[in-house]
Amino acid sequence: MNTIGSTTDCLRDLLVSGRLDLPDPASGSTAARHRALIEIARTLPVGVARLAEAHCDATSILHEAGRKPDGGSLYGVWASSGPEDPRLEASSISGTKLFCSGLGIVDRALVTVIDHDGRQRLVDVDAGPDVGIELDTSGWATGALSDTATGVVRYDRHPIDPDRMVGPPNWYLDRVGFWHGACGPAACWAGATLGIIEAGDRSGGSDPHRQAQLGALRAAAWGLEALFDSAARQIDAAPDDRVEAERRARSLRHLTERMCADVLDRFGRAFGPRPFTTDAALATRFSDTHLYLRQHHGERELGAVTGSSSP
Repeated sequence: MNTIGSTTDCLRDLLVSGRLDLPDPASGSTAARHRALIEIARTLPVGVARLAEAHCDATSILHEAGRKPDGGSLYGVWASSGPEDPRLEASSISGTKLFCSGLGIVDRALVTVIDHDGRQRLVDVDAGPDVGIELDTSGWATGALSDTATGVVRYDRHPIDPDRMVGPPNWYLDRVGFWHGACGPAACWAGATLGIIEAGDRSGGSDPHRQAQLGALRAAAWGLEALFDSAARQIDAAPDDRVEAERRARSLRHLTERMCADVLDRFGRAFGPRPFTTDAALATRFSDTHLYLRQHHGERELGAVTGSSSP
């Protein structure tokens, strides 16, 4: 089973090797970005891919804002909204941020906060464990994706550098890049699922029912890769069309989630319980992928395909 320590080491290796220096979305090389994220999730633990994607998303957000990431720093994006979201008070923030990943792993995070006018702001903050913020992962009750160190961050008049504000008020959600970036997690869902399909290929078997399921899995692998290449071409062809970017991202996420869920179902029907009881790496990948897919917002997200809406 992957641990937080091994996840940290793997992420550092990816950072130092340059494998996290991906082309930005809509840069003309979006297909290369998608393929790189898929490959990380296919070949490395799913928790590593989840944090790697967040780092790549953060650096692209900073580039879009005309800013440079801190060299050598691992980044997270802590942007889930909640009733106790941190409030911006002059040069400090106070409040609670839910569903923050990489606690004790990432060096910095892009955090959404609320200013005195009720507007959302994005700020680049130090996320290290020794900067006076409370990091709490005790509420994470499942072993799935536990290596992502996901939990709650509490700020109490935590000082921030005004020069670290990223973009104008409400910029984070209003920008077209939000929707281009929303394809990144889906690429990791696809890559994590491709790793499961490859496990099925290795297991094989001559039973005709299993062979039929394996045929469906291989078709899904082709379909997932084609889906992301097609989306990338469309993104690069119309990088500034926000309405179409939202519809495309929501459609892509829906199709990916459905295709991946079908793979999980078919794999279990093809092979039964044995792989999950004898192959720890596969069992972990399966449970991690299942939970990761729940980052899709279901019918609420699908219903918005017919028109624009807030995320």
